Amino acid sequence: MDIRQLTCFSEVARQKNVTRAAETLHISQPSLSKTIKNLERELDAPLFDRSTHQLKLTDAGKAFLISARKVLDSFENLTSEMEDVMDVKKGEIKIGIPPIIGAAFFAPYISRYKETYPSIDLLLTEVGSKTIRQGVSEGELDIGLICNTPASEENLATIQLLKDPLMLMVHKNNPLAGEMTLEFTAIKNEPLILYRQDFSLHDQIMEACTYYGFDPKVVCESSQKDFMIEMVEAKLGSTLLPSRICSRINNDNLTAIPFAQPVVNLELGMVWNKDNYIPYAVREFIEMSASYRV
Repeated sequence: MDIRQLTCFSEVARQKNVTRAAETLHISQPSLSKTIKNLERELDAPLFDRSTHQLKLTDAGKAFLISARKVLDSFENLTSEMEDVMDVKKGEIKIGIPPIIGAAFFAPYISRYKETYPSIDLLLTEVGSKTIRQGVSEGELDIGLICNTPASEENLATIQLLKDPLMLMVHKNNPLAGEMTLEFTAIKNEPLILYRQDFSLHDQIMEACTYYGFDPKVVCESSQKDFMIEMVEAKLGSTLLPSRICSRINNDNLTAIPFAQPVVNLELGMVWNKDNYIPYAVREFIEMSASYRV
C-alpha cells in the first residue's frame, strides 16, 4: 500500500465515479480501476458497492476512507512544513468567497497581500457560505470568507472582519422609496428577491421574518447581486443588500433605505481548519487580514 493508492481511492470516493476520478488524476480509467482492485485485494475487503450506477462506499470503504484521509493530510502537511523550513514563499491559496461579497469587500485584502507576496497565486471559488464551510472542513479550500459568523463547526477557527447592516433596495417608484427609515415589518407585503438557500443570509432573513410574525413573499432567489439589482430596476421586486454594496450602486432608478433598528447584518468572517497544518502563505494571509479590517 502506498500514497498513490490512497490518493486514487480517495478521489474515486469523492467523485463516486471512476471515469471522472481518472480525468482528475490524469490517468487512464483501466489503470485506476486496477489500482482500486489491487487495494481491495490487499485489504481483503470490497471498498465500493458496484451494484448501482453510482459507486457507493461499503462499510469497509467508509472506515478506510477516514484513515486514508488522515494519512493523505499528514503527507501533504509534511511537504508544507518542509517548504516553510526552507522559507519557500510561493505556491497558492484556495479561497472560497460568496458571490455577494465581490470587490466591495474582498479586493482590498487581495491587493494588500499580492503587493507583499506577488508569487503566491490566490485561487477564488464563488459559492455560498454553507458550501464554503464544508469545503474548508474537508480540506478542499484553505480559507473561506463566510457571512454571519461564528461558524459552529468545532474544527473551524474564525475571525470577524466586518459587520454591515442590510438595507432595503427598492425602485424609485416604490411607495417605500420616500421613507427615511423602515421597520422590518414594512417588507411584509413586498415581493422580495432573496439570496439562494445555500447562503447564510437567506436563513438569517427568513428567521427575522419569522420572528416578526410573517412569511416573506419571495419571487426569486439568486446568488448574483448584479442580477438581484437588475430585477429591482425592472420593478419585479425589492431586495436586501449590505449597506456597503448599496453605497456603491450609482443608479437614479434605485433607492436604498436603512432599517430603524438593524435586524439582519452581513457579518463577514474568515474561517480555516485549525486541525490541519497551516502553510506559511495561508498563515500570512490570515494574519494580514486580521490586522486590516475594511
